[in-house]
Amino acid sequence: MFLEPLTPTEAGALPGELLTELTALYASNHAFHALSGDFPDPEGIRPEQVATALADELADPDVEVLLARSAGRLVGIAITLGTHPDPDDEDPWIGLLMIDVTQQQQGHGRQLATLVEDRFREAGRTAVRLAVLDNNPDGLAFWTTLGYDVIDHRQDRQLGRPCAVLRKQLRKPRRAARVAVLDPAGSVFLFRYDNVEIGIHWSLPGGGIEGDETPREAALRELTEETGWTDLEPGPLLHSWEHDFTHGDTPVRQHDTIYVTHGPHREPTGPHLAAAHAEDGILTWRWWTREELRGTTETLWPPELARLLDELEEGPDTSAGNG
Repeated sequence: MFLEPLTPTEAGALPGELLTELTALYASNHAFHALSGDFPDPEGIRPEQVATALADELADPDVEVLLARSAGRLVGIAITLGTHPDPDDEDPWIGLLMIDVTQQQQGHGRQLATLVEDRFREAGRTAVRLAVLDNNPDGLAFWTTLGYDVIDHRQDRQLGRPCAVLRKQLRKPRRAARVAVLDPAGSVFLFRYDNVEIGIHWSLPGGGIEGDETPREAALRELTEETGWTDLEPGPLLHSWEHDFTHGDTPVRQHDTIYVTHGPHREPTGPHLAAAHAEDGILTWRWWTREELRGTTETLWPPELARLLDELEEGPDTSAGNG
């Protein structure tokens, strides 16, 4: 999917083919328009009505209309507002996000929302808001699933319709790399961290990727810095996953690349460990057996570490095709 901004001049005189596409998109959402009341006859939305609605939106210089295309087809539209009329509201807004009904249930809505958030994030915005009509529970469920929190209930500014106001903090993306070190008995080495957002949790040695480092280079550097072990190399890829937490004072969405290696059962060593651990919020460490991982109620990162290590030991399933 890619986004194509609609320019104000185009809104004033939309090409016939584009207007036909947009009208079909709007008309497919007649159930939503019946709730919103934006069109006099939701079952009979006409091209001139769509053109007028978009021209009215783009008359505001803070408004951006974004057309979403996938495989050459118009599948959705998003209308955003960079500055809200309320001077106490510093966040940009998503005024509308709509997917062609015939193209729903394919992940287009989630993808379009992510692309809109990325545009705001790249522009230096730290959060985004939107409003969902109280008579639209499906819309509310969609946005809360994407991490938006209800922060207020009030009437909208145009038609006085009751709605919920939602807000989502836009986290900065961060790449990191870690190493699962296994001893000869199969136990895994973990650090116990204290994070201002997540709290106490256990995780593998590792940290953020710096500069032009590869994930494997970053994993080796972080492993050495945090354990003092210089005789290990990251082995095969074990897992990758994403999670939210606060790094320093910055809320981030972190992508962890996790490798696995084998080494002796030992303790971290070195004169600089105390300072490195204090900086990273490391409280202590220990080796965990597989049974301990499966039975603990403490927070583990990644959460499915025991299963991942079990699958690593079992190796790939080669039963298929042997018959």
